[in-house]
Amino acid sequence: MTPGPVPGRDGRLSRADRCEIKIKIKICARSPPRTRALSSESYNTPRFVERPQHTHITSEMSLPSDPTTQTNWQDVASEHVDFDWSVDFAKETISGSVTHTLVWRKAGMRQAIFDAQALHIEKVLVADKPGEFSLGPVHEVMGAPLKVVLPPNGAVGDKIRVQVFYSTTKDCTALQWLDKEQTQGKTFPFMFSQCQPIYARSLAPLQDTPSVKITWTARVKSVLPALLSAIRVSPPSDGPAHDGKEIGKDIVTYEYKQPVPIPTYLIAIAVGNFRYRALPKVEGKEWTSGAWAEPELIDQTYWEFSADVGRFLATAEKILPPYRFGVYDVLVLPPSFPYGGMENACLTFLTPTLLVGDRSLVDVVVHELTHSWFGNGVTQANSTHFWLNEGWTTYIERVLLQLLHTPADRGFSFLIGSKALQDALKQYEHKPKYQRLVIDFDVGEDPDDAYSTVPYEKGANFLLHLERMLGGLDEFLPYVYDYVSTFMGKSITTEDWKAHLYAYWEKHGGEEKIKALNSVKWDEWLYGEGLKLPVEMIYDTALAREAFALGEKWNASRNEPDVSKLGFQESDLASFNANQKIVFLERLQAYPALPHAHIQHLGALYGFAHTPNAELRWRFYEVALLDPASPAAREFAPAAAHWVVGADGSGVVRGRMKFCRPTFRAVARVDRALAVDVFSKHKLSFHPIARRLIEKDLGLA
Repeated sequence: MTPGPVPGRDGRLSRADRCEIKIKIKICARSPPRTRALSSESYNTPRFVERPQHTHITSEMSLPSDPTTQTNWQDVASEHVDFDWSVDFAKETISGSVTHTLVWRKAGMRQAIFDAQALHIEKVLVADKPGEFSLGPVHEVMGAPLKVVLPPNGAVGDKIRVQVFYSTTKDCTALQWLDKEQTQGKTFPFMFSQCQPIYARSLAPLQDTPSVKITWTARVKSVLPALLSAIRVSPPSDGPAHDGKEIGKDIVTYEYKQPVPIPTYLIAIAVGNFRYRALPKVEGKEWTSGAWAEPELIDQTYWEFSADVGRFLATAEKILPPYRFGVYDVLVLPPSFPYGGMENACLTFLTPTLLVGDRSLVDVVVHELTHSWFGNGVTQANSTHFWLNEGWTTYIERVLLQLLHTPADRGFSFLIGSKALQDALKQYEHKPKYQRLVIDFDVGEDPDDAYSTVPYEKGANFLLHLERMLGGLDEFLPYVYDYVSTFMGKSITTEDWKAHLYAYWEKHGGEEKIKALNSVKWDEWLYGEGLKLPVEMIYDTALAREAFALGEKWNASRNEPDVSKLGFQESDLASFNANQKIVFLERLQAYPALPHAHIQHLGALYGFAHTPNAELRWRFYEVALLDPASPAAREFAPAAAHWVVGADGSGVVRGRMKFCRPTFRAVARVDRALAVDVFSKHKLSFHPIARRLIEKDLGLA
């Protein structure tokens, strides 16, 4: 599939080709960068003295085909897009036009092909004149190819504008339209998008592959405030809401620009009644940050994030190149948002489950802003290499936790992640290729079918293993800086990453480092399947010891039928933070299921059965439902099902897929009819992406 010296079915590197494959690399002729001595154990003061001059790329990279797109981006590519949209809540549509500035990559190509899914195409202009177009057959996953005829004699590098007039439809996967009753204020409706991994094509006809990066502008007409993943041009963010016009009645045109090329999955829009609050400015930084939320939540949102977002971003810049996007805002969405966060450029979407009033879950933002370098900056060429996005982000997130807190916090995060990784690997025992880091997707295969914590956790552990093999964090961080500097703004494959890795360490470490790299179990890490990592990973467990000890006490007490004699107290958790409580609950899952009375006592004594903290509530239900045939499981399955759909008296759906998918799967193991019945009655409360995946989990699709 890929041109160049890539032997073997899987495209794995031979030793001879490790320094030159698809790209030609020239290492800077200077000595290795010197940094202040920083040990893995003591490196919690974020100081980094000298930046390495990055590895230069001297020729254009050639990327493989993307199995999830029907476009011809390798022949004619979009490099800039202008959106002109009108938002209609009555029809639940976005309509208008998208104008592509295309560049010929191959001479004489007579058509441009765009991905389009569930779109109504009205007309096309080519170079401002009526153009010919056609829609091909609809593929269940990829949608329909929109083919536009181009004029003849296009030379390599020539450009042309193609404008497509269209509207979205009710089958748009990227958008969720919420009634006013589903919002916090219950006064105005709400709409938001989720385009990752391949749903931008249902928002607009695009070359919907991360191998193509575009700059873009947008003009959005709406009766409610509109936010996009770009820099606001007008009206000003810190001005009166909706430019001072009447919200819900008057149409205001919102203008945005995104001057940094990004993949299409990072295009995002949210429209609703929200307010802005600038977050504290960080001295010496040109970028700004702010928080957006509904009026009823803006004070709580500001308090939750005001002390940390700027500090997080400034700390990241101490070990990574400067932040490129100018603005870093966060938007708290309604509870049906299917993720903890989404790293849309300039505007991170966040779940409201983070608003717990004690800033204990704010570290989720560390992960999302780290994507500014990994994913948004250095981008995976396609879903096969998704681990380059999430594995790197998770690894650096945990380095930042060490800088922001302590080395023990880094190890603790890996420990928590190891449980999630084991669950994901077990989930895919029936389809082991999804246990790999590098997944060979078939053409048209849905990448969301493989979505799990595997690329996050297995990828982060792989990089931690490399860090340890290559001399520790002190030596590894200059390499990280060089890697990001070399590939910033580009889309790459695992082979590109590996070639650079070898080239860097050959220059900055010599024979000793190459010998270490050659000893890595490359095939097992990248293409291996099964429930275990290629090597046993040891983490700092200092913060887990008390949680482990309490879990062992509960396990040892299982033979005492009278819970009043157990001796446990509410104060057992007095010194625990939220993550230690999580580890305690996860530790209980490592043992056989506790007796029914013990689980009832556990939920009541520590408040887990009714806690508003979704991270704790979900894990308590996992403990209760551990043995599907037990009396405890039969008792708590209805409570878990009703909690996740908001029928527990809260009225708040737990739409984050981290919670809703495993909860429905666990309930179904106890009582499938109950899971199907509760989901069917409330499925429209979930985002279309979550809804579709839950249907697959329950065998309904």
